[in-house]
Amino acid sequence: MTKQEQRLTELLTPTVEAAGFELLGVEFVSAGRHSTLRLYIDHPEGVNVDNCALVSREVGAILDVEDPIPNEYNLEVSSPGLDRPLFTPEHFAKVTGQKIEVKLAIPQDGRRRFKGALIAIEDDMLVIEVDGKPYRLLMDNVDKANVVPVF
Repeated sequence: MTKQEQRLTELLTPTVEAAGFELLGVEFVSAGRHSTLRLYIDHPEGVNVDNCALVSREVGAILDVEDPIPNEYNLEVSSPGLDRPLFTPEHFAKVTGQKIEVKLAIPQDGRRRFKGALIAIEDDMLVIEVDGKPYRLLMDNVDKANVVPVF
């Protein structure tokens, strides 16, 4: 998570929680005039379009007042979906034993993408088995991670 995403998470978490939801994570994709601020929210009973619209209005008001992003951007509020994004050590712990996909910021062992079963979390490392071989990945080096849905 970038410093900007961390700042946005700290700013927006109280508003999302006050609306009755959990803020799973924030992604900011910078693309000039077409940048996107994406929030992932969750609730034990699930998330629907009306929930996303409610959180979008509440968060939009905070963003208008605080103005933490100087450029134009689109705000998206989404449920985590089947390919649930993983942001925190707690998120990873909940899916231990499941197949995940990880993209690293800095390559390790000549690659940036790993897809396999999350075997364990040891301190600040993810242990992922890819093609029968375990890889230890530093959590701070994870750029993006998602659960791989099983159909």
